[in-house]
Amino acid sequence: MIRMNLRNAALALLALSFSYLAAAQAFDGFALYNLNNQTTARLINADQQIAYTWNCPTSFSYAMALKPNGNLVRSAVYSGNAINTAAVSGRIQELNPAGGVVWDFIYSTADYVTHHDIALMPNGNVLLLAYARKTVAELQAMGYTGTSAKYPGRIIEVQQNGTGGQIVWQWEMNDRFIQHADATKPNYLVIADHPERMNINVAISGGGGPGGGIDWFHENGIDYNEDLDQIAFSARYLSEIFIIDHSTTTAEAAGHTGGNGGRGGDFLFRWGKPANYGITGTQVIPAAVHDVKWVEGGTMDGWISFFNNSGAGTNSSTVDAINPTRVGYNYPWTLGTAWGPATYGFRHTCLASASGQSSGDLLPNGNVFCGVSGQYMYEVNSSNQVVWQYNASPLKAFRYTCDHPGIISLLNDPCGITTSTDEFEESLFNVYPNPSQGTISLVGVDVSDLEAFVVQDATGRELRRTRPGWTVDMGDLPDGVYYVALAHSNGAREVRKVVLQR
Repeated sequence: MIRMNLRNAALALLALSFSYLAAAQAFDGFALYNLNNQTTARLINADQQIAYTWNCPTSFSYAMALKPNGNLVRSAVYSGNAINTAAVSGRIQELNPAGGVVWDFIYSTADYVTHHDIALMPNGNVLLLAYARKTVAELQAMGYTGTSAKYPGRIIEVQQNGTGGQIVWQWEMNDRFIQHADATKPNYLVIADHPERMNINVAISGGGGPGGGIDWFHENGIDYNEDLDQIAFSARYLSEIFIIDHSTTTAEAAGHTGGNGGRGGDFLFRWGKPANYGITGTQVIPAAVHDVKWVEGGTMDGWISFFNNSGAGTNSSTVDAINPTRVGYNYPWTLGTAWGPATYGFRHTCLASASGQSSGDLLPNGNVFCGVSGQYMYEVNSSNQVVWQYNASPLKAFRYTCDHPGIISLLNDPCGITTSTDEFEESLFNVYPNPSQGTISLVGVDVSDLEAFVVQDATGRELRRTRPGWTVDMGDLPDGVYYVALAHSNGAREVRKVVLQR
């Protein structure tokens, strides 16, 4: 058994931390993508090599996400779709690393169908965008002045149910409608006094306005914030991004009270085009918008980013980010004014432009990753220097850093940023289960010889120090890669990697 004194262990962990931060200035992970209407998903690495592929039974739609266990959750094109407007999918599947179907859920009829983006939740459930048909008679009864049927947006949360899925939560744009066209009809309200609601007769850009196509607002991006229990989504034809409360029940989501924010399913926040709610103000999202998400890690942790297709003018796309004022679970606004901030707080002008579905990620190290639809994928550092580029042109791409547990599960620490355990191979010490859902047990160690367990993150930062025992409780830590170090009474130290995933 190799022994290491505490001083040398500390120096080794410090060196690990510095080497990790240095490596983070360049592309240190993977891009996950598929080409439109193909059946193969790919992970490409920093050297532009295909590191992993999934060969799937049917064509992909736009979106997919990697689970901590290495499984792939994807939207797929259902062959029986009766609705065939923009970016329909109709199906959600989870695939294991070999491409086998773990569970399969179809959401497609003549009255509704899923489309565009998905958001994978920490509990394993999936948020989906859907079109939901309303007849012109139904809409006109609500004060709609148009003359054709429409498909207001719907968001559903799907939970695995055996080899299928079931809806456990739902939100409807239809429940947000107000109008100021006919005082004899429901929800006759002054539009400018109620930005938390949607004007059913709002003037929009694109094919979905009164008298136009059935694809009404063209919601196209969705993300989930676990800490706030909130959902963000983007809507192309409205040139806006929105935040709603997920802590509601489905019944509360249909109304205007309840949930952490106390406002039911009403908008907690919206941003991009004040004219949509009757306020004179600068339109900061001039046209299409895609891929809204909360930034995770780094100096802009908790900000909201999005791909602004014409952010710097026609044919000049940007990745923008804002940091809206939040008090508790709400985003205050002043009656008669536009929801702030007045403009973006961060902007990256993309190296290429796209009018349609694209993606952008603000990474913890300050880099920006772009998947520009119809062009290519690339990453720039904080000085706007290109550190990685790949000329495939997926409609959307998804960036995963080396320490993502799904990457670890698939490829066994391919980037080498974690502490090697080879030097301890003579020891019987191990942790079980691994991956773990929160509590790990020690194997092959004499606890009477221990002074402490030390739990560290991927950079060597100590998260906790506990007295010896047979188990270590990590249940309050977020999913990710950690290290359990054993501090022996004689000064020796051993370290093992553990992946925490739920």
